[in-house]
Amino acid sequence: MTSGQWKLPDLTGRTMVVTGASSGLGAVTARELAQAGARVVLAVRDVAKGERVAAGIRGKTEVRALDLADLASVRAFADSWTGKLDVLVNNAGIMAVPRGKTADGFEDHFGTNHLGPFALTNLLLPSITDRVVTVSSGLARIGTVRLDDLNWERRRYRPMRAYGASKLANLLFTLELQRRLAAAGSSVRALAAHPGVAATSLDQHLRGPLQAVTRFSYQFIAQREAEYGALPTLYAVAEDLPGNSYVGPTGRSGARPSLERRRKADSDTDLAKQLWDVSARLTGVNRHE
Repeated sequence: MTSGQWKLPDLTGRTMVVTGASSGLGAVTARELAQAGARVVLAVRDVAKGERVAAGIRGKTEVRALDLADLASVRAFADSWTGKLDVLVNNAGIMAVPRGKTADGFEDHFGTNHLGPFALTNLLLPSITDRVVTVSSGLARIGTVRLDDLNWERRRYRPMRAYGASKLANLLFTLELQRRLAAAGSSVRALAAHPGVAATSLDQHLRGPLQAVTRFSYQFIAQREAEYGALPTLYAVAEDLPGNSYVGPTGRSGARPSLERRRKADSDTDLAKQLWDVSARLTGVNRHE
């Protein structure tokens, strides 16, 4: 942390859900939001682990079960929600895992990082009053969303490429969600953020030279710490930003987040619409027509 770090404003009276809040960036995000006065629901796969994290947070917290790799769990979480929800933070995700499938038969990255948040957001939209913040990654730049092979059945499976594709899907989801919200005249906004390089348990599946290079780089990048990696998400949650904003760390320290310029691939409106339609069909969820 540095003395020039951007700081959260007072969030008293606001209710927020942070997915994947039992470790890493999610735990830091939940902690900072609660300490700024928000009521924070930690939506986690491992409730016991989430309870341990919540016990160390000053402020109003609640822990609820949510497994984004299981659409039944997503529906159960959404069905149990009552009252308003100011902000949904789609933070949970997996990175570079070996080939596998979710409970519903989707490739793990695509199912967990994109379809789960897609379904959760749509199911909770009637309750959301302010914004949806989805955590992407700088590695979205290595991803390609192939609508004819979203589950990596026709091409060689490459864990990092699959991760990058799911993170690109996050940006396309944000793009199309914001378009639909604006078209409906809604004041709710969709935003995205990425942490830069942050040392969290997400890198546990990296192997070989990539693992060595990634972990070696941590010592030279200040935002490697989860506290810095969470700042862009917190900025996207709290600042008055336009819909479809994409927030990332600034400079070596990452202490002052700023808006990122979207690449051409991130701004493909046709692909975003097609991905939305496919995602709605696969999940059976499309509350925002």
